[in-house]
Parts: sequence; structure tokens; C-alpha cells
Amino acid sequence: MIEKLYAAACLSLIACGVARAQDRLPPIPPSQYTEEQKQAAADFLAARKVPVFGPFEPLMRSPQVMNQARAMGDYLRYKSAIGNTLSELVILITSREWSQDYEWFVHQPIALKAGIKPEIVAAIADGRRPSGMSEDEAIVYDFSTELHHFKRVSDQTYDRALKRFGDKGVIDLVGINGYYTFLAMAMNTSRMPVPKEAQGLKRFPD
Repeated sequence: MIEKLYAAACLSLIACGVARAQDRLPPIPPSQYTEEQKQAAADFLAARKVPVFGPFEPLMRSPQVMNQARAMGDYLRYKSAIGNTLSELVILITSREWSQDYEWFVHQPIALKAGIKPEIVAAIADGRRPSGMSEDEAIVYDFSTELHHFKRVSDQTYDRALKRFGDKGVIDLVGINGYYTFLAMAMNTSRMPVPKEAQGLKRFPD
């Protein structure tokens, strides 16, 4: 169900022309694809069941990077050891850290559908530590925010994550933070727009 919601959101963005309105690195018309880009686009369609969209559009300048990023996302987005609900929490945290409006616009409704409470989503949008989180959510939140803010994780936070999710879960948790940071970097660089009706994240002082 979550995968279908994600695909529908992506198709909606494509249909309204959002992914075609970038100020930088605009989407390459398929008619102008190189052979390498054609193969990358075909692989993307086969894996995701939608055409190349959103953050993958600017990445098409480097088809191998795009394809490798898509493959990594296929695992981290849908099959990670921490599960889809907690992965959506990580994506929102990362979107907020990078003030990435497109990433937030796509994933905020998916996170709500996956079971993240509206008040938790609202607190993250405001840059506040949410109250009322479950133990798993608190572990993921603390781990992710420490990693973004301090570029490291404290022993206490690491031990909590390790005890709950194991070695694989810790690495997947790092991977989700890193992967969506990479996509946020690409979208911030290319100035990925969102629909006019979308409420952008407020910018925090540096």
C-alpha cells in the first residue's frame, strides 16, 4: 500500500509538470538521451514502475550514478532492517535537516500513512524534538539527529540502536540518513521545485 502511495505521488508530480520546472539541470528530454541514459531510464522504469522523476532527473547527467542510487534506494526505501515506518521517520528528519521541500512534500503524506503521528511530523517540521514518540522512534530520532548535527553518534545512542536493531539495523539506519542526504544535496543543488500549493519548510539560521 505504501509503495502504491509513493508511486501515485511521483506520478502526480510528473503529471503537473513539477519535475520539469527546475531552475538548474532541467530534465533531459528522452529523445535526447544517450544510449547509456536510455538504458538507465529503462532500468529505472523496470524497477520502479514509473519513469525517471524527481531527484533522479538531475542525476541522469551521470547515468551510472543515477542507476546505482536508484538500486540503493530500492533496498533502503522498502527493505531495510528497521522497517518502512521508521525509514519514513528518518527521511523526514533528513528532509528537515536539509530544508528539502520536494523530499518533504513527497514523504510527509507517506509517513503519516505509514503510522507516524501527525504531531510528530509537525514537531520535526518545526525543528523540535517530538514528544510522545515510541521507544523505537526515539532511538531512530536521536541517532539520526546526532549524526546530522554532530557528524557522530554518542556511545549511549549507538548502544541503544545496536541493542534494538543489531549491526545490520545500525548500518541500514546510517544508510537511510546518508542516502536521503545525497538526494537532498542533489535537489538543493538543482533547485528542485514543488507545487505552488505545497507548504515549504521554513529555513533555519545557519
